[in-house]
Amino acid sequence: MNREEGPALTVTPPLPADSAERAGRAPAASGPWAGAKRWFGLRASPARLNLALQGGGAHGAFTWGVLDALLEDPSLEFEGLSASSAGAMNAVVLADGWLKGGRDGARLSLAAFWTELGKQMPWGMLTRGEGDAISLSPASKLIANWAAYFSPSQLNPFDLNPLRDLLNRQVDFEQLRARSPFKLFVGATQVNTGKLRVFREGELTVDVLLASACLPRIHHAVEIDGELYWDGGYSANPAVFPLFYDCQSPDVLLVLLSPLQRDDAPRTVEEIEARIVELAFSANFMREMRMFAQATAFSSPTFLTMGRLERRLQRMRFHMIDSSHLVSLQRTETKAFAHAPFLDLLRGQGRDRAIAWLSSHAGAVGHRSSVDIRKCFLLDPTPPPR
Repeated sequence: MNREEGPALTVTPPLPADSAERAGRAPAASGPWAGAKRWFGLRASPARLNLALQGGGAHGAFTWGVLDALLEDPSLEFEGLSASSAGAMNAVVLADGWLKGGRDGARLSLAAFWTELGKQMPWGMLTRGEGDAISLSPASKLIANWAAYFSPSQLNPFDLNPLRDLLNRQVDFEQLRARSPFKLFVGATQVNTGKLRVFREGELTVDVLLASACLPRIHHAVEIDGELYWDGGYSANPAVFPLFYDCQSPDVLLVLLSPLQRDDAPRTVEEIEARIVELAFSANFMREMRMFAQATAFSSPTFLTMGRLERRLQRMRFHMIDSSHLVSLQRTETKAFAHAPFLDLLRGQGRDRAIAWLSSHAGAVGHRSSVDIRKCFLLDPTPPPR
């Protein structure tokens, strides 16, 4: 396995380093030594964080908002980013922007990418309901149902994909392969074997990103090195293990687009089909996180009997920003809503969630987990007997 036209969006200007508290976030320096460090002019080293970014089509604009807020905070640095589908787009665009202009460059690149993407869908295809609820118009639903009876080779024989042109215009893949500022892990699924391939930063091309986001009902499979690939979400959404094995920092922030629990059970045929698709894209991630929770609980409790793997497991610290209880992300069909007002709405919600997380949990990075993965990913969170 390899290592693996709508209204313009408003970009919040970068905050100066001393504005964290005014933005509703905790100051970068805290704790008993913070005053001494300020007195002697010393600054705490930024905490290094790995990011695991879920995919979800247009819902990835929520992650854009999360990243936008994280990039404002100078107390955090990134080491590795693992992602699939829309998460991979966010990861690669962020890395490319950082390479060109640091934190501000990363924010501007993400804004430019999602702003351009937001011009792809005319507003007439959507309808707005109560609050933030948005859905397809009746005509759009008819077209979508009709299209389901055809393959991509029939609907799109020339394999036209505007995302290819957008990525080629914005991302300098050659420079990113040569000197990426972060470790990148982009997941794609081999069509013939179902296996996950994780592409590293030195392998990145536009085809790798398109493969990671290739939905087989819409796009042709992407061929790389003689193998055909579909969306990475089928085999990992996202893969967490590369952040465990290939990164030094034990802190992993999970940015989730699929809620860990739905409030209501699906009842209609449409709701059931949507839930089946959602489960298919989250099953491998849920299984992997369950493995981390169980393996950590089973690892040896004493230093003398710990092996290398057990020591690494005991050091792992998990954090999470999720999209639970957001009406705007409740409908699976809205993953195709690449329209500026909807994307801007999601960005704002992602920023809000990230700012709240920074205020409450940023201080845990480098010290402890801020989420209990046993409670989140196991039916029975009771630790097993040793």
